[in-house]
Amino acid sequence: MVVTLLALVVTGGVYVAYLDLIVQHKFAGKRWALPARVFARPVELYTGATISRDQLMAELKRQGYRRTDGAAEPGSYAASSHRVQLYSRGFEFPDLPELPRQAMITFNATQIESINLVADGAPIDLLRLEPLLIGSFYPSSNEDRLLVPLDKVPQPLISALIAIEDRQFYEHHGVSPRAIGRALWADIKAGKAVQGGSTLTQQLVKNFYLSPRRSLVRKANEAVMALLLELHYSKDEILEAYLNEVFLGQAGRRAIHGFAQGSQLFFGRPLAELSIDQLALLAGMVKAPTLYHPRRHPQRALERRNLVLTVLAQQGEISAEQSKALQAKPLGVVKQSAVGLSRYPAFLDLVRRQLRRDYPDEVLLSEGLSIYSTLDSSVQEIAEQGLQRRLQQLADRTDAGDQLQGAMVISAVASSEVLAVVGGRSPREDGFNRALDALRSIGSLVKPAVYLTALAQPERFHLDSILLDEPLSLERIGEEPWQPQNYGGEFLGEVPLLDGLLHSMNVPTVKLGLELGVPAVVETLEQLGLNRPVNQQPALLLGAVGMTPLEANQLYLTLAAGGFYTPQRAILSVADRDGKTLNRYPLRLEQTLDPRAVKLLQLALQEVARRGTARSLQWLLDSNLNLAAKTGTTDDERDSWLAGFSGNLAAVVWVGRDDNQPTGLQGATGALPVWADVMAKLPLIANSPSTDDQITWLQSGAGRAAITAPVGVDCPGGYGIPVMAEFTPAGARPCATSDGTDTELNRHPDINKPLKWLFNKIPWPYN
Repeated sequence: MVVTLLALVVTGGVYVAYLDLIVQHKFAGKRWALPARVFARPVELYTGATISRDQLMAELKRQGYRRTDGAAEPGSYAASSHRVQLYSRGFEFPDLPELPRQAMITFNATQIESINLVADGAPIDLLRLEPLLIGSFYPSSNEDRLLVPLDKVPQPLISALIAIEDRQFYEHHGVSPRAIGRALWADIKAGKAVQGGSTLTQQLVKNFYLSPRRSLVRKANEAVMALLLELHYSKDEILEAYLNEVFLGQAGRRAIHGFAQGSQLFFGRPLAELSIDQLALLAGMVKAPTLYHPRRHPQRALERRNLVLTVLAQQGEISAEQSKALQAKPLGVVKQSAVGLSRYPAFLDLVRRQLRRDYPDEVLLSEGLSIYSTLDSSVQEIAEQGLQRRLQQLADRTDAGDQLQGAMVISAVASSEVLAVVGGRSPREDGFNRALDALRSIGSLVKPAVYLTALAQPERFHLDSILLDEPLSLERIGEEPWQPQNYGGEFLGEVPLLDGLLHSMNVPTVKLGLELGVPAVVETLEQLGLNRPVNQQPALLLGAVGMTPLEANQLYLTLAAGGFYTPQRAILSVADRDGKTLNRYPLRLEQTLDPRAVKLLQLALQEVARRGTARSLQWLLDSNLNLAAKTGTTDDERDSWLAGFSGNLAAVVWVGRDDNQPTGLQGATGALPVWADVMAKLPLIANSPSTDDQITWLQSGAGRAAITAPVGVDCPGGYGIPVMAEFTPAGARPCATSDGTDTELNRHPDINKPLKWLFNKIPWPYN
């Protein structure tokens, strides 16, 4: 008997030691697998910033700021016709923490006129709003939580939680005999299990270490482990872990744990901004999150919240009058939460792909990384809305109907930062990301690469060089000869090189490309940023090469940057769960092309937007922007493209069908109006005409195409031919240099803006 008893004691001791090892190992280590969080670029407010009052208010709404009368608390604002009084939340940026501040922001029509502290009127040089959370990468457990330290938890929440769940929390040692006895007596009286006697520590053990399966063994383990947990760790440590572990509901497939993320789920705001009644609701939900879910069961949730408020009054935490007033308030939960959802899934997809170059999935999905991206939420939403609206209009008047799809990418010229990615007509739904994965023939978008290859050989070619536009037939082994045709089937004989690009002429382009050599054109494409292998056949010269919209945008981004190749990037930096910067993604710059040749091509593409295949932009956007653009259409009008750039933004739009059937749309009638709709709402900087001393302006030959000359260059009729100065053709007549005053009335012809509507009626016959 003694031996048996001794064996039981030893076995029990070993088992307790085993449980103690489990308790300490997990609690002292990495307690949770935390999702990586992806943030948009922060909104930066300063005098002169190009942001309107309405745009700022839209951003504040996305961030869950409350509009109040006085903006007296962080996360609130007040607005008048020309002013916004803002109490910012602050944010722990990796480079420099931003403290909460009360600021008065005054606007004119399109800019911030002034920004000052409310307290003393001192000017503020820069105020950064916290970056918008745009999505997360979740661990395999599908648990979503936002860690909050105990000192950042509002005291009313702690008081409510202890009052309703464990009044003796600071008195017991993990297990409360009084609570167990009270629960047992209630169960005996009811004849069934109606009340639990678990302490907060036991609840933490059950959720943190054990399975939810009910059994006497699990209950015994729970009690022993609760005692061990209290033996090794302080009450504050246990309470903080509980506050971050407790389950509060589901957001789609995501299980929401912890009060910080529960606050975002039900109220759309940080925990620190909640009122006492809202905190009481969260505390009351702990008992049964599904039963007291405020959206599904609002009446039950209201009764439970009011019970918590009553108990708080009984405990002396709030007055009876305060409790009564708070119980009269509605629940105040938001109708729909963004928690668990990807606001911009197409962009998030790009971030994930770029992150995987540096981080394995086990790190990306569990270490709680903070990823600071390049996304501009305002640009993104303008792009989404513009694409959706115009595609619906196009679908209504073409045979494509609801099968019509599209994609758009917008990047900053100076930094190659991707500002927006739209993957389809339903941009908030996860699915096929056309911006990154739709590999489509680019049609005439390839032609600038052909002409750039020629202009990079200035001893042989310039914009006024003569090309032959006449029938061409190329033999092919085992196939019919390839006989490219111009749109309309006409041949014009001799045409200037500029005209070939201006009117996107097929045959002159092919002849030029063959003279240069297809491999040379492919090399130019690679210098522009193409990273995939291509079939080096003559058909490539007319766009028989598949690219995604993101890849096509890279080509034009390099052109916009003057021949400097900078890979597009969606990430600025990555920080660990403690806010320490792990990795930065700086600008990588490589000059891959002759900037003089690129400048000539830029001027030619500006003329394409002014008088060529993309001339409709003159009706839809400010003609003084000197936009550069190129349309693209593939065989049977299956793909419609528009690629272009201003001085600060480069963007590509693709319109087509996923089944690769014809759409009845060309580049100028499909993608172009989408591009124009979006860009018209963005703050664009004009492309500047060249007055570089490396570029000489020549008078054009009689009847030949020419380019609108810049101010300060006096060409007959306002048009001339720019060439590299050291390769000026013999016998050419230079344009005169004036005093900088533009006196040519027809240099920038006035566009009759009221005729914009006519654009939608004209079936432009250009690709």
